[in-house]
Formats: sequence, structure tokens, C-alpha cells
Amino acid sequence: MAYKPLILTDCERMELQRRMRSRSVRAEDSQRARVILELAGGRGLRETATYLACSTSYVQRWAGRFRAERLSGLVARHHGRRAAKDTPKLEARILEWTRRGPDDGTTQWSSRRLAKKLGTTHMAVARVWGRYGLQPHRLRHHMVSDDPNFETKAADIIGLYLHPPAHAVVFCVDEKSAIQALDRLDPVLPLSPGRAESHGFEYFRHGTLSLYAALETQSGEIIGKTAKRHTSSEFVSFLEEIVASQPTGKAIHVIADNLSAHKTKLVDAFLDAHAHVQIHYTPTYSSWLNQVENWFSKIQRHVITRGIFHSLSDLRSKLMRYIRQYNKTATPIQWTYSNPKQRIKT
Repeated sequence: MAYKPLILTDCERMELQRRMRSRSVRAEDSQRARVILELAGGRGLRETATYLACSTSYVQRWAGRFRAERLSGLVARHHGRRAAKDTPKLEARILEWTRRGPDDGTTQWSSRRLAKKLGTTHMAVARVWGRYGLQPHRLRHHMVSDDPNFETKAADIIGLYLHPPAHAVVFCVDEKSAIQALDRLDPVLPLSPGRAESHGFEYFRHGTLSLYAALETQSGEIIGKTAKRHTSSEFVSFLEEIVASQPTGKAIHVIADNLSAHKTKLVDAFLDAHAHVQIHYTPTYSSWLNQVENWFSKIQRHVITRGIFHSLSDLRSKLMRYIRQYNKTATPIQWTYSNPKQRIKT
């Protein structure tokens, strides 16, 4: 006997189509809506089951409930079990063992290994980890500054960012040394659907260049220069270019790290000859305070990492072209502070 199609009102059809297309409703609600719409469109039970890759009993069950109760019948009778609540005692054990670390020779816990150790489920462990922001699989590195004047130097540099002196300019200066001009020996396989761009493993190195960069903190613009070596004389030469870019006598504040090439007699002689130039050194192991490091990470990602350079001059031209293009839309770096404790869910 032929299956009698379902008859829908306009309002029912609109609601079912909304459920089917929505990205916010539950997947099972969307599937039930599709079942009813297919049946209403003239498909039979088996045809609908085959089309939607489900069983005929599933189609028959929801069709029957819709006939009896209409839209209100498309609700599951069984809502699943209640979400398990972790007892404070179990939660404390999970946190303690996570902090203590594994006793089986491994370096960090996985949720399943810790669950087996404590006789619980891996989802219970995952819930506790998520609640307290614990990620045992992740590892970060850090360097602690041993500078006894860290706070004074850091406050001096941050003050230049937040409240630069009137009628003065602030530059963050550093060099990115030994940039390799790598030329690939094998053809590059370009990006295509389903495949990432691929570079051959073999390469030819044409040599290296150092890139000097000065970031003007108020505009975000870059002054750049390449050199074959990163010596004190090259650093002083770059400082002279910075001075030449500004009106005569304008006060210039330079933020630089503690590289030995930045603290030589040549640098001292340059500062003696240019009284309007002052260098502010970051605390030891604290180059992150120098904003030009943020820009170096950009040029590394945008040009150097995936770049193919056929010669040193090719590398030089591509670095300088990037600087020229960057300066057309340069903006100052705005640092914000976020408190990681706010990420913990209570």
C-alpha cells in the first residue's frame, strides 16, 4: 500500500525549513525536520530512509509522532542521562595528580592515562582540566631576566611608549642577523585544492644578510637597511641614517637591546657627537620589550620563511620592497594587558 504523504501548513513548512537550515539547532532536530519535509514532498518511507541514510523504523516513528502531535511531537522522549557532576573529592584528586605529574616514566599526563590511574572516566578528567584551564600537553619556554634594575629600565621603556617626550621621536631599533638567501633546487608545487604549497627539501644558499630596522612608535613606520655583517660600525651607520631622517637637532630616543655591538666605543663616540640622541637599553633577556621584535616576526612570516631568493641582491630587494609596502599602511603597535586568571571558569 502506498504511503500517504504528509500534509503541511505553510507555518509548519517554514518552521521545518528553518530547523533544517539552521546552524544553531541540534543535529537530531534538523534530521527530524528533513524527514518530515521529504515525506511531505512525496517520498515514501523506504525512499526517505535511503535518501537520508537512516532506518525505515526511524522515519516511521517520527512520521507517526508528527501525525499525532504535529510540531510538538518532534521532541525526543528520552533526554539522556543527567550530566555527571564531579565530586569535590574526585576533583581534588585529579588536580593533585595533574600537578604531581606521572609516575610511569612519562613527562605529562593524558586524560585517559590519568583516568585509568584514578579509576574514573577520561571525560571527568577533561572536564576538570577545562574548568581550571589545565593543558598538560602544552609546553612553553621562558627566560628570567637577571637584571637588578629590571623594573627601572622596563618602566623607562614603557613610559616612552605610553607618554613619549614632547617634540621628540622614539625608535625601536634592532637587527635580524644571518637571513639566508635560500634558493630551492626542485620546482615548487603550487597551492591547489586539497594540497598545500610544497617546497623541495634540497636548497642552495647564496649567502646571508643582516637586516637593520627602526620602528617609529607613533606611526609604526619602518626605516630599514641591509648589511652583509652585523657589526658595531654597521649599527652606528644605521643610527646615522635614523638621525638623517629627522629634522636637524630633533630629540631622538632609541630603544635597543644589550647586544655587545650596541655598547662599543664607536657607539659611545656617536652619542658624544649627537647629544640629542639617547639610547635606552632593555633589561637583560628582555628583548620582548622592544616593539620592533613584533615587526620582525611579521617579515619572517610574510617574506622570509617561504621565500625563494635567487641571489643576495634578490633577497635584499624583496626585504626592502616589503618595507616600502608595509609603510603605506603602517599603524602603531597597541599593547594590551590581559589577566590569564580571568580565563578560569568557576
